[in-house]
Amino acid sequence: MASDLLRLTVLGSATPYASVDNPCSGYLVSSGATRVWMDAGSGTLAQLQRHVRLDEVDAIWISHLHADHSADLLTAYYAALYADIQLAAPIPLYGPPGIADRLAHFLTNGSMRSPVESAFAVHELADGHRVRVGALTMTSRAVAHGIPAFAVRIEAEGRSLVYSGDTAPCANLTQLAEDCDVLLCEAESAQAPAEGEQVHHTPEDAGDTADVSRAGRLIVTHVGRALTPDQAVARAAARFNGPVDYAAPGTTFSIG
Repeated sequence: MASDLLRLTVLGSATPYASVDNPCSGYLVSSGATRVWMDAGSGTLAQLQRHVRLDEVDAIWISHLHADHSADLLTAYYAALYADIQLAAPIPLYGPPGIADRLAHFLTNGSMRSPVESAFAVHELADGHRVRVGALTMTSRAVAHGIPAFAVRIEAEGRSLVYSGDTAPCANLTQLAEDCDVLLCEAESAQAPAEGEQVHHTPEDAGDTADVSRAGRLIVTHVGRALTPDQAVARAAARFNGPVDYAAPGTTFSIG
């Protein structure tokens, strides 16, 4: 049935801040009745509600703690505890080490620590972390972003989606993406830095990662403001022979 397909819905893909018509990084991944909110950048909670209520989300997965991937966890906390949402239990939250205290530091307004764990059942990611969430199996790998950061492979019924999070090209991402149906890969940088550590993909890097990993399809996302989506797609397609798309906000992709 169509509803059982693995689906990726783009809530937003802007960086480093939301634009008028594009929130920051955030995605809804679904298969059957299972729904996972993947990254929670600024503006994505509003778009999530076009598809599912917060209390209908089975889990939240966060690649890293930069605000353009995680800031809407703060407003989700207020929604979960102090508004019209009635949680049967805290929402499972998978994120980098220290995510609970990071949220609490911002949310605490008095002498008592904010009850982050009342809204979220926090599980810290580590390299190789694997969890089953409903119909989805999620495997996380550490990637190269200068801070603790993770990519994830999501599988359901023989279909596979790999999301890079934010990262420079690295072996862990390439291995995670081997033979995946779809690679959702960031392409933030117009060019690799002449000096210093690389922490993002260029579009060419995204094409190379898709090619080496033998991905079936590449979707470029998190395209930096020095590039247009069309430029990012064309530059990635010059290095990858498979289909290349852009993660336009509001688009839903069927996987496999």
